[in-house]
Amino acid sequence: MLKLYPPLEARKTGRMRVSDIHEIYWEESGNPNGLPVIAVHGGPGGGSSPEMRRFFDPDIYRIILFDQRGCGRSTPHSELEENDTWALVSDMEAIREMLGIDKWVVFGGSWGSTLALSYAVEHTDRVHGLILRGIFLITEAEIQWFYQDGASRLFPDAYDRYIAPIPEEERGDLLHAFHRRLTGEDRKARTEAAKAWACWEGETISIQGPSSRPARFEEDSFADAFARIECHYFVNKGFFPEDGWLLKKAKEKLKGVPGIIVHGRYDVVTPLATAWALTKVWPDASLHIVPDAGHSSLDSSIVDQLIRATRTFGKLFG
Repeated sequence: MLKLYPPLEARKTGRMRVSDIHEIYWEESGNPNGLPVIAVHGGPGGGSSPEMRRFFDPDIYRIILFDQRGCGRSTPHSELEENDTWALVSDMEAIREMLGIDKWVVFGGSWGSTLALSYAVEHTDRVHGLILRGIFLITEAEIQWFYQDGASRLFPDAYDRYIAPIPEEERGDLLHAFHRRLTGEDRKARTEAAKAWACWEGETISIQGPSSRPARFEEDSFADAFARIECHYFVNKGFFPEDGWLLKKAKEKLKGVPGIIVHGRYDVVTPLATAWALTKVWPDASLHIVPDAGHSSLDSSIVDQLIRATRTFGKLFG
C-alpha cells in the first residue's frame, strides 16, 4: 500500500491582496519546473496543512497550496464578507496568473472537490485534469443528510453532542439555528456552537468514529473559522444559481477533461451517491470506491488511491 511522500517544506511563500478586505496566503513546494498542481483544502474554512504537500512526488510536481478567504493564515480570520465560491475561484485564477502557470492539475477533497469543480467549469481551458476525493456538491439533499438528521442514524452519540447547543424547539432547522449563533453577538454562544459544529465533522470523518477526531476540531480559533464559513456557504446554498447547478455544469463543461475520483464506501460526511451521480454525467472521470474507508483523506486506503492518482497524472501530463 502506497504511503504519503516524506514531509516537505515550502520553498516559497507569499501573501496576495485579493479584495479591500481579504489577503490570502499561498505557498509553493516541490520542483519549480515540474507539473503544476493546486491543492484545494476542504471546509470551506479548513485551511491548508503540510500533509497536503505529501500527496505529490516533489521531483515531478510543482505544488501550490493556499488558504482560502478567512481561514488558515489568510486574513482577516473568520471573515464572511466578500467570501463566496466565486471569489475563491477568482483567487485561484489570480494565483495561477501571478505564478505564470498556463495549465495545472487541480486536486481537492470534500469542499475542496466543490471548489475544484467550480474552478474547472469556469476555467476549463486552464485545467489538465482533476483529482478529487469525497465529492460534495452542496445540494439540499447533502446538507439535510449531514447537518440535519440523516447521519445521526450512524453516529447517534456524536449527533447528540452536535445538537446540544441548540434548544429543542429550534432543532427542526439546525442549519439556520447554528447560523444565528455563529453570526450573533454572543461570543460564548458562538464558540459553543462552533466547537459543536466542528466536532460533529471531526467525529464522523473516519470509520473509526469519535475516537479518531483530530485535535484541531476542538481548538477555538480553528473551530470558529471552520464552522462560521461552512455555515455561511451552506445557508447560501454554495452561492450557486440553483440546486444541482454544479452537476449540470459538469455535464456541459467537463467533456474531455480527465478526472480521477477517490471515495470511501463508508463516507458519512459526503455519501458515495454524489460521486456516483457525478461520474454518470462526466464519462472522462474514473471512480475508485475504497471499500474500507470513510471521509478522511488520511485513511490509509484513501492515501494509497490518491498517491496512485497523482502518479498517473504525473506520467500523463509531466
